[in-house]
Amino acid sequence: MIFYPAIDLKDGNAVRLVHGDMKKATIFNEDPAAQAVEFVNAGCAWLHLVDLNGALAGEPINAAPVEAILRQAKVPAQLGGGIRDMATIERWINKGISRVILGTVAVENPKLVREAARAFPEKVAVGIDARNGKVATKGWIEETDVSVTDLAKSYEDAGVAAIIYTDINRDGAMQGPNISATAKLADALTIPVIASGGVASLQDLLALKNCGAPLNGVISGRAIYDGAINIKEALTTLND
Repeated sequence: MIFYPAIDLKDGNAVRLVHGDMKKATIFNEDPAAQAVEFVNAGCAWLHLVDLNGALAGEPINAAPVEAILRQAKVPAQLGGGIRDMATIERWINKGISRVILGTVAVENPKLVREAARAFPEKVAVGIDARNGKVATKGWIEETDVSVTDLAKSYEDAGVAAIIYTDINRDGAMQGPNISATAKLADALTIPVIASGGVASLQDLLALKNCGAPLNGVISGRAIYDGAINIKEALTTLND
């Protein structure tokens, strides 16, 4: 399993939210590129980046720190937040992003997701963020009646590289991931699933690894910054 350290960007800083609430942001590093390099030096083979302001605005806002990360951290990075048209997708891929994450448009404009997946094979992921099994969009502000599994299954034939599933109620709360829902989703799909939200310990990583479902990887944020998870130990746990 791949360990994806998260760098969530708000107003140019690396932050973490609680339950996706922009008013509950803790700044962990005012230099996101330096944070990315620290993760790479610890052995991480991928980075998970989110433009939080962009997710609300519907367009990239934290482009400068993302570009700085791409210059300084020489590992693949996936990016979500405010990517809602083909021009933005193409621009980020041309700048060196290895995988764009499409969330809101996966609900509102599935045709775009399919076109992008065809145009950029293995470079488009669908981000599914949910509360109580229902998908939320626009930076987790708007809730829909769309179920996680139904949305994910609708892209089975689209050629997307991965589904990134986040349980919003667990995100940043340090209460453990929603293992049963994540495993159920992964078992229902042929698309690789990446778990996100609530990972608080090495035990959580082990539980995801041993859940019986074919997970591609796991994203962790606050637990790393708070010191609850040591990256080298996490990598050993997932790859042992």
